[in-house]
Amino acid sequence: MRIVGLTGGMGSGKTTVANFFKELGVPIYIADDAGKTLMNTNPEVKAKISSLFGEQAYKDGNLERKYISDQVFNSPEKLQQLNQIVHPAVGLDFLKWKNKQDSSYVIYEAAILFETGGYKKCDLVVLVTTPLEFRIKQFKIRFNYSGDDIEARLTHTNIDVEKKKS
Repeated sequence: MRIVGLTGGMGSGKTTVANFFKELGVPIYIADDAGKTLMNTNPEVKAKISSLFGEQAYKDGNLERKYISDQVFNSPEKLQQLNQIVHPAVGLDFLKWKNKQDSSYVIYEAAILFETGGYKKCDLVVLVTTPLEFRIKQFKIRFNYSGDDIEARLTHTNIDVEKKKS
């Protein structure tokens, strides 16, 4: 079974492209959704996150996403530590999921496919790019972010040009 990586910056249109494949009946694995689920359901992941960020990381057993975001957006070290917890768990989850699929290929959608080295596991990678102006507009509409929030998020994700070089 072939693995097709699907990546692009935040607001680039990855979900739209993934939905095109989904309409064709191709199995789609959304790494970001899996990561969010694992951070709330996987006991080992939860324990490691609690150890890294303290008891404030969870409230009533659910991840305090705003608290975690505030911690990692201003600390590349904390972001790297969080990624070292979540990405291996997502990788294992993907392998389990993939082994249950009955298709000649699957789509592995991940915003930071190049940054994590995940592209090395793919037979082919599709990079979705979109002009920055459109991405900013998407953020405002979809997430109701302010200009400062958008700039911070775009600053912390690699620019499409860098991904094209990989």
